[in-house]
Amino acid sequence: MIDFELGDELELVRQTARGFADDHLRPRMREHESARALSAESCAAYAEIGFATLEWPEDGVGDELGALARCLVLEELAAADPGAALALDPLGPALYPLAEFGGREAVERFASPLIGGDPGRAVLVWNGPGTRRPLARNRDTLSGVVPWVPADRADLLVVLDDAGAVVLERGMAFEPLRGAGLRSAGASELTLQDAPVAAEWQDAEAARRALARARLYAAGLLLGVMRESADYSRLYALDRVAFGKPIAHHQALAFLIADMAIALESARVLTREAAWRLDAGLESQQACATAFLEAAEAALFVTPNGVQILGGHGFMQDHPVEKYMREGRALGLLFGGVDGAREDAEAGLRDAGDEGLLALGAA
Repeated sequence: MIDFELGDELELVRQTARGFADDHLRPRMREHESARALSAESCAAYAEIGFATLEWPEDGVGDELGALARCLVLEELAAADPGAALALDPLGPALYPLAEFGGREAVERFASPLIGGDPGRAVLVWNGPGTRRPLARNRDTLSGVVPWVPADRADLLVVLDDAGAVVLERGMAFEPLRGAGLRSAGASELTLQDAPVAAEWQDAEAARRALARARLYAAGLLLGVMRESADYSRLYALDRVAFGKPIAHHQALAFLIADMAIALESARVLTREAAWRLDAGLESQQACATAFLEAAEAALFVTPNGVQILGGHGFMQDHPVEKYMREGRALGLLFGGVDGAREDAEAGLRDAGDEGLLALGAA
């Protein structure tokens, strides 16, 4: 028999994150989105809990609960506001290149100063295959434009590609954009003009591990987005009456609601398996790419249908489903997007010699 119980420690982590989201994020969702920033009270409460150090490297300063704990926290926070979840985490996915390339020394040098009473903000930018406008390197500087990042400021910028990573602390200019998704985290065009490189590493294998962990981070956020969209639209359908019964009891809509729940659970199983593999020290790059791919594609099914179930009301800000449709699409663009994740997932199957699954996926 398969046991899906999380255990007492992880369940406590999940319940703590859910309580924080209910108290600080969900009631202020539209307020945070309009301000493109979180309230000082919410940031202070999050810092007091200590979630920022859940995945810090072994022997470093942190809780060391691992990737599965991080996924649980991200799902609960994103169910309230995925942009806020990004804004609350001082390091976010930028932690992973630091940990994979530089280990404890890099984390202490670059990450530790961002944790504290006045937390900073780190941003991770993917500059590898699939990037339309790659950043240009000139000796010890980096220049170029990133059309969109989910931030209006950064104290630390980590640029990751398929061969290595660089760290920047200066030379970053942010031009605010209106932004459609993740607005609570900010939305800007990022310009680098001869930004000096503070640190650099070259290691293709470490780059693949860092990218895998970043994709798993995004998958955790996508789970929360889908869950809230599916739950909200289901409850609406149970409450709305047409032709003498709740619209959820009409067969076509009932099947759609069931399909949305199945898509969410499928993505959750893959995401938690990938997180478990990371925590167990097993090969997990293909699993993380698959989890992100499944979550991003499932979000493209779940969140628009969440809007459709509400009909015309779904496009109004009186209901959150329009927000979750925007957020799901934005998250699916991160870290090489769906196309990059699909290529890496297929490459993992090819390396494993699993031609049968490759043929099934192509079909």
